[in-house]
Amino acid sequence: MWQDSFTLGEQPLRSKRPVFDERDTTPLPSEQAQEESQMKAPGALLTGSSHERSTREKSMRSTNYQSLAIRRERGVAFVTINHPPMNLLDVPLVKELSTFLDEAQSDDAVRVMVFESADPDYFLAHYEVQDLLTRAVQPGKAGTITSSFQQFVERYRTSPKVTIARIEGRVRGGGSEFVLGLDMRFAAKERAIFGQPEVSLGIIPGGGATQRLPRLLGRARALEIILGSQDFDAEQAERYGWVNRALPSAEMGSFVEQLAFRIASFSPDALRLAKQAVDAGARPFEEGLREEGYLFDQAMATPEGKRRMQHFLADGGQTRSGELSFDWVVGALAE
Repeated sequence: MWQDSFTLGEQPLRSKRPVFDERDTTPLPSEQAQEESQMKAPGALLTGSSHERSTREKSMRSTNYQSLAIRRERGVAFVTINHPPMNLLDVPLVKELSTFLDEAQSDDAVRVMVFESADPDYFLAHYEVQDLLTRAVQPGKAGTITSSFQQFVERYRTSPKVTIARIEGRVRGGGSEFVLGLDMRFAAKERAIFGQPEVSLGIIPGGGATQRLPRLLGRARALEIILGSQDFDAEQAERYGWVNRALPSAEMGSFVEQLAFRIASFSPDALRLAKQAVDAGARPFEEGLREEGYLFDQAMATPEGKRRMQHFLADGGQTRSGELSFDWVVGALAE
């Protein structure tokens, strides 16, 4: 699930400039201290002169985040999402994730990005439904890409950096679409839950799921997920190919960390070129993304879609307790 209230006009799909404005946020002293300690650690994957390293390190510290905690070690940026009450994917969080990507892209010392959550129940809940209801819907023409959220996720997918999601808790709607845009996904067997519930709200996925899921899982399974609007646990997601692996929570952290460190030890040029070569084997995304965005705007303009989203909010669907009983809330929408 996505939105366009922060669109800054039509922009190229693979723009290298940020789609969203930067924002001033509260400093995180513990993060800065950790970074300074990391800078002194021997064996860190830093290249260039001391002046160049200082410049790059400063660029990565130039933004202090309210909802992201960044730890850097051996070429890996570990990004912990902490956006109470349930890591709802809203405009401020999307802006921070976009700004972080810009800063990571400019830092040669960062070769891998690992995303995780501070909330064991929620990785990313979904996109903020109230924002969808309040934004103006202006359906575009078929064949054009106007969705800034699609552009945002596609910028992560096409980044020369390697991106990994370490998923514990729920990841639905736009949150699921964000992790689908990352290179790899690993899920905790005991806690990870996946879903694309947009159809139950009277709309369709609009952040890439209609294009990425069929490519990953096949058409039939993608339709089961999207049309059924049900939750999937980590083991089912692994069987379907939604994630790379489902691992016990106690093992996942060390597994992902070691994989990230191993990848970060390789040539950044080799990593970039390998990603480009793999992507060259896939069909172009642009045409499907244009069609998805066009159809999403149509779905958003329907009275039934608005009614169901309003009902969802009125029934407490976008609360911490409501999200824990998500299937019940979704079932009530049909009444």
